[in-house]
Amino acid sequence: MNPAIAQSFDPWALPPLPWWFCFEVSRIAIHGKGSLRLLHGQTSQALLDLAPGEQRATCFVNATAWLAALAEVTASEAGAELLVTAGAGAEVYRALDRVIFPADQVQLKALEALQWHGLVEEQGPENGAGWGLAGRHWLLSAEAPLPAELQQVQPLGADLQELLRYRQGIPAAPGELNAGINPFELGLDGRVSLDKGCYLGQETLAKLHSRAGVKQQLRRCYAPPGVLLPQAGAALLGPNGERAGSITSCQVGPQGTWGLALLRRDWFECENLAGVQFSLPAAASFSSH
Repeated sequence: MNPAIAQSFDPWALPPLPWWFCFEVSRIAIHGKGSLRLLHGQTSQALLDLAPGEQRATCFVNATAWLAALAEVTASEAGAELLVTAGAGAEVYRALDRVIFPADQVQLKALEALQWHGLVEEQGPENGAGWGLAGRHWLLSAEAPLPAELQQVQPLGADLQELLRYRQGIPAAPGELNAGINPFELGLDGRVSLDKGCYLGQETLAKLHSRAGVKQQLRRCYAPPGVLLPQAGAALLGPNGERAGSITSCQVGPQGTWGLALLRRDWFECENLAGVQFSLPAAASFSSH
């Protein structure tokens, strides 16, 4: 890269608006008066006070608070609608099915595979497009025709969409959704309730929060041409060979290498390591960093 260009190059600049992206989601309709109580006890967010039509973001974690999936819960007159936006929808469905008993008065409807189409534009509600971006979105089947609004703008290609994921800090399997990573480490604090009482993984999450026990945090990273960024899964080493973190996802482009990394506690404030640039993801929210 020409040095003059390098000085003015913003690796996290968004393409000129408007444009749209698309990713796969799973929808599960849940009927019965115990629907919100079921999800309240199986996810990290407080849900019992949701009124019909209201939506809240949550996480599915296991008993040791490792993150399994991200979801949006919308209360309905019939019960609730669960939209799994990251992670395996089929696994979430099976996990819910295993904990339902007749006394719960809950019925799971068939799992639906849908596509989330996010139109990113200057005018639009905050996070209306998804991924922390202003605009609008549509949930459509793969066979459904696109609305006229999307047909009039340029879609992001797969590579640019992945770079957008890094920019916003959206976790995906297997890099950020795997055994060993909890919501606080990924900047998902807003999806965790610390006051709602017992739920799966609650005790561990409460300990992590009260003891400031998060040992690593998510950062987006960029390596300009000529700077080596380790492959996904590889360690990041400090100048004396000490472990500074690890790369969770990465992608090489014509103007460098982009990715996501988990930095260890002593490196939370690091902005540059051997030429690799680190910054807070745009959509992540940490209680402290």
